[in-house]
Amino acid sequence: MAAEGGGKEMNEIKTQFTTREGVYKLLTHSEYSRPNRVPFNSQGSNPVKVSFVNVNDQSGNGDRICFNVGRELYFYIYKGVRKAADLSKPIDKRIYKGTQPTCHDFNPLTATAESVSLLVGFSAGQVQLIDPIKKETSKLFNEERLIDKSRVTCVRWVPGSESLFLVAHSSGSMYLYNVENTCGTTAPHYQLLKQGENYAVHTCKSKSARNPLLRWTVGEGALNEFAFSPDGKFLACASQDGFLRVFGFDAAELHGTMKSYFGGLLCVCWSPDGRYIVAGGEDDLVTVWSFSDCRVIARGHGHKSWVSVVAFDHCTTSVEDGDPPAEFSGSDEDFHEQIHFGAGRDRANSAHSRLSKRNSTDSRPVSVTYRFGSVGQDTQLCLWDLTEDILFPHLPLSRTRTHTNVMSATSPPATGQTTNTTVTTTNPSGTNGKDNLSNSSSSGNPAPNSLPSTLPRSNSLPHSSAPTGGSTPNSHTGSSSNNSSSSTKGNSIIDSAFIATGVSKFATLSLHDSRKERHEKDHKRNHSMGHISSKSSDKLNQLSSSRTAKAEVAKTLGTTLCPRMEDVPLLEPLVCKKIAHERLTVLIFLEDCLVTACQEGFVCTWARPGKVGLLSSQNNPANSPSGTVV
Repeated sequence: MAAEGGGKEMNEIKTQFTTREGVYKLLTHSEYSRPNRVPFNSQGSNPVKVSFVNVNDQSGNGDRICFNVGRELYFYIYKGVRKAADLSKPIDKRIYKGTQPTCHDFNPLTATAESVSLLVGFSAGQVQLIDPIKKETSKLFNEERLIDKSRVTCVRWVPGSESLFLVAHSSGSMYLYNVENTCGTTAPHYQLLKQGENYAVHTCKSKSARNPLLRWTVGEGALNEFAFSPDGKFLACASQDGFLRVFGFDAAELHGTMKSYFGGLLCVCWSPDGRYIVAGGEDDLVTVWSFSDCRVIARGHGHKSWVSVVAFDHCTTSVEDGDPPAEFSGSDEDFHEQIHFGAGRDRANSAHSRLSKRNSTDSRPVSVTYRFGSVGQDTQLCLWDLTEDILFPHLPLSRTRTHTNVMSATSPPATGQTTNTTVTTTNPSGTNGKDNLSNSSSSGNPAPNSLPSTLPRSNSLPHSSAPTGGSTPNSHTGSSSNNSSSSTKGNSIIDSAFIATGVSKFATLSLHDSRKERHEKDHKRNHSMGHISSKSSDKLNQLSSSRTAKAEVAKTLGTTLCPRMEDVPLLEPLVCKKIAHERLTVLIFLEDCLVTACQEGFVCTWARPGKVGLLSSQNNPANSPSGTVV
């Protein structure tokens, strides 16, 4: 039974939530799913994914939606907040045998009301180019699986191109294709083009043009997702080995890297101005990485299980002018402009330039707010605000408009003084806090590679209780549950100059858990994973690699690749709500709504504040799914 937002029961499904800009509401009649609206049995299936395209229809209803559920692929007119969804009339529906769709992407450059180009990746490694409006299948790439036999994890058109597209596989390889070329009848032969630390790029040796044009081998294990920068010049890759790698795409050169706190990275996205990258994964965290500084600038803790998707909200992300201080006099143009990143690349680049002007001597009260969201296998939606107190910690705080509360760590008191700073920690079962992550708490000396001692902790809105975290699972079963492991809460006073108030469970994460403890945690967290691997051999490989995971953590922890938890600001979510019964797999921000989807096959539309009431049949109970209360 769904319930109104604000309920006290932890298992209630929320249908609305509130941010500083107003109330977001779930539009029940804008829900897209299979026509029978029956929840899909998701065990062992690939994640539900959603793609949008606008065909510039003269009627003003040009949005189209594509989503996969199990072996099925659907293509509908997306009516959003305007009208109720009519599931009885899909433009196209396809059911595949022997393989399942895993991901898809529209080409916005070629989309018209009469034709669209849709790429679809499959679990057996093939990629299909289809036109769901004309109901045509133009080409099938890697048909004989001579290029790669592993599951397609991500497929994207190269920005600005009508013919080039990039495909990632669970093998850890990416391939660049041209729709005009064939794949050949024999396995391709490659020649090394460029090689660097844990990556290599090869060209395909052939007398005639054939696919793939390039093969990228990135890291170890699956390449779970990649994302192009807003200008299309850079490529961010999230890998199962826990590394974020950012490449210059055309030159195939490594720009920078980051390591997850623990486990693999599953998702990645860019800020609208290209200055920041957010990644999420098996450490239950969202990590913010600065493109220009090539370092982690913040982590966010709100999820209780693995983070499936991260995305920036281009409509709420903004750079705003604060009120000039009384002592200021001058005609700086910064006080007479207001920039929103969602207005196009030119305006985004202008904002980029504006932000770049800020330096350690600049005290102009420009208010910077990046809004991004995340969804996870804990069935929760989290919204986060990244504000100037996090982005520019060395500057005096300006008059921010985000209602963000900032708590900073203070230096240890002098002899004879006391401090009232209380650090609330969440201790996983079986740990007692005596680990190398908090050994510096008794010392006043900074740890190597530590960041400045003033570490703000953003808490955008108060929430009822601090989220409890779980351990990283090693078991990769397809089952899913809403129960997550609980943890013991306790209060302690840590007189360290380098631990921000409210450090989470990771400050007491032990690197020496016993096998029994790992087994118990794995048992509790089996629901977290169902799509990384579906074959027993893949599972064995994952389990084998997990034996060395803690050793890998020890190598990078405390370095610029992976700062300790106390060395970077810790964000708390602006919103953290349970919105589904099954793990969430989609989060997309649109102009008048945001879209989420869960593994049961339900694609939900959440109207932005002021956008409710546009549905003509909103109050018609005939179309309401059973058990849902609006």
